[in-house]
Amino acid sequence: MSDQKTNKPIRVAFIHPDLGIGGAERLIVDAALGLQEKGYEVKMFTSHCDKNHCFEEVKDGTLEVEVFGDDLPTNYQKRFFIVFATLRQLFLIWKLYSTDQLNNYDLYIVDQLSTCLPFLHLFSNAKLFFYCHFPDKFLSYRSSLLKKLYRIPFDLTEQFALSCADKIVVNSKFTGSMYRKAFNLLRDEPDVIYPCVDLEPIKIDDVDQILFDQLFNDGDKYYLSINRYEGKKNVKLALRAFALSKAASDDKLKLVICGGYDPRVIENVENLLELEKEAKALKLPYSTISYTDYSQDHDLVNIDTKDKKVIFLTSISTSLKELLLSKTEMLMYTPTNEHFGIVPLEAMKYGKPVLATNTGGPLETVVSYIPNKNEDETTGWSRAPIPGSWANVIDNIMTLPDIDFKSNGEKRIKTHFTRDVMTWAFEENIDKILWKKKTKLFWENILFSLLRLMLHVLIVKIYPTASMPFLFLAAVSFLYFKDFMGTVYWSFIFVLTSDMLANYLSK
Repeated sequence: MSDQKTNKPIRVAFIHPDLGIGGAERLIVDAALGLQEKGYEVKMFTSHCDKNHCFEEVKDGTLEVEVFGDDLPTNYQKRFFIVFATLRQLFLIWKLYSTDQLNNYDLYIVDQLSTCLPFLHLFSNAKLFFYCHFPDKFLSYRSSLLKKLYRIPFDLTEQFALSCADKIVVNSKFTGSMYRKAFNLLRDEPDVIYPCVDLEPIKIDDVDQILFDQLFNDGDKYYLSINRYEGKKNVKLALRAFALSKAASDDKLKLVICGGYDPRVIENVENLLELEKEAKALKLPYSTISYTDYSQDHDLVNIDTKDKKVIFLTSISTSLKELLLSKTEMLMYTPTNEHFGIVPLEAMKYGKPVLATNTGGPLETVVSYIPNKNEDETTGWSRAPIPGSWANVIDNIMTLPDIDFKSNGEKRIKTHFTRDVMTWAFEENIDKILWKKKTKLFWENILFSLLRLMLHVLIVKIYPTASMPFLFLAAVSFLYFKDFMGTVYWSFIFVLTSDMLANYLSK
C-alpha cells in the first residue's frame, strides 16, 4: 500500500520486546509479513532475537529485524522483570532517536509492552497502533500487599501509555472484555483482529520424521497437548483425563505432551518435574525427550517410548509440531481463560478435532459439538476443566457418528483465520487512523507549556535584556517541531522584549 499523496510505500515499524517463537511472536511476524506482501515497507525492532530460536522468516531475512539492547539485563535475581523490560524498550526508542530512524516511519505497530507510546507520540510524527494480546495488569501475580503496591505505578503507566495510541486492537472478544475491565478510563472500544495460521504445507525435516517413527509402534494412536511448560497452562488436566479414560488401558493409545521449554527458566524446569511426578502418581509410564539434545546429535539410542503411555517432548521444532498435529487423533487444549490460543487453529487446519476448556479465546475458535444439530460445522468440544468430563470425550470420540472434522476445520480456518483475513483487518484499522491529522494530547499541551515557561525563566536569568534567543526558539518551533503554539509563544515574547517594540512605544 502506498501514500495517497506521494505514491511511496507506507513505512511501518513493528516494536516487539522479545522475538522468540511463542504465539504472540507468530502473530506479529504474520502481521508484518502480511503487510509486507501488500506493498508496505516493513521493519521490525526488538530488544532480543536469537537466530537459533526464532521463526524461519526471521532467520532467513524475509522479515528485516534490528535488535537494540540485547546486552541489557532482563531481571535482577529473578525479580523486577517488568522494570527491566520497560528499561530495555525505552533504550530501544532512544537508539531509534539517536540513529535518526525515529521519523523514518509513517506508522508504529507496538504490542505486549506499551511504555514507549508516549515517547513515540512526543518525538515522532508517525501514527501509533497498539495490539493488545492481554492487559499486563492481569498477567502479574499479586500475592502480597507489597507486590500490589509495587504494581500500582506500572498499572497506571500502562493505562496512560495506551491513551497515547491512535488505535488499539485486541486478539479476541474475551481479551476485549478484560481490556475494558482493566482500563476503565479509556473510552475507545478496541476492535478485534484474530491471529491467523498459515495454510501452506510445511516441509517435514528428515530428522523429525525419523524421530516420529521411533516414538510409536505400528498401529499406535495418540492424543496431543501443546503448551509451554508453565503451571498456568494446566497440562495436568490432560494427564488426569487420560488416566481416567479407557485409553489408559489401551496399548495402542498414547498421550504426547510437548511445548516450549527453556532450562534457564525455573518455572519450565519445575513444571516439567511436576508433570512427570503426576504421571508417576497416575501410574502412567512416561518418557521425557529433550528435542534440543536430539537435534544436536540425532541420538536415537536413549529413546525408549514404545512401551510408554505418556511422552514428554521439550522445545520441538516447527516441523515436528506440524507432523504431530497432522497425525494426532485429537488436540487437548488445557489452559483456562486463554487469551486466544493459536494451537487449536493449527490442529483445525489439519482437520483434527479439538477438546478445549469452555473459557477464554477457544470459545471463539472451537465450535463445540451438539449432537444432531451442528455436525456440518463442529470442530471439537468445549468442556469445563474437569478431568471426568474430558475423559468422557476421550471415551466417546471413537464412537462418534461420521463427522467430517477435516472439512469443518478447513472451512472455519479459511473463513476467519487466514493471513489474508488478518492482513485485511489490519489494513482496515490502519486506514482509520493513517490519513487523520496528528493532534497533540491534553497532557502534551500542559507539558510543553510548562517546558516553555521553564525555558523562558532560564533565558531571562541568563540574558536579562536579550530578545534574539526568543526569535531563535520561534524559528526552531516552526521549522523543526512544526509547533504552532510554540511558534506563537516565542514570537510574542520576542516582540515584547525587542528594542523595536520599545522604540515604537517611546515615540
